[in-house]
Amino acid sequence: MCIRIDEVDAQSEIANWDPDAVTITVQRGTHTHELIRELRALLTLDLGAPDSAGPLRCFCGDPLYLPGEQAAAAGITTL
Repeated sequence: MCIRIDEVDAQSEIANWDPDAVTITVQRGTHTHELIRELRALLTLDLGAPDSAGPLRCFCGDPLYLPGEQAAAAGITTL
C-alpha cells in the first residue's frame, strides 16, 4: 500500500506520519522547498524509502505526489 500525502490546516509539524492511515499530513501553506526537504527526510530516514535526487518516492518505489500535483499532471482542475 502506497503512502498518501494530505494537507491539513493546523498541526505543529510541517510533515507528520500517520501509520494507521498510511498517510503523511502536511501543513497547508508551507513553502514548497521546505516541504519537500521535510518530506524527503521523513521518507528516507524514518520510513526507509529509497533516497533519490529525483521525485519523492514511497518505500515501495512508486512516485509520491504533493496535494494537487497528481490532478495537475493529469490536466484536471480542482475547485
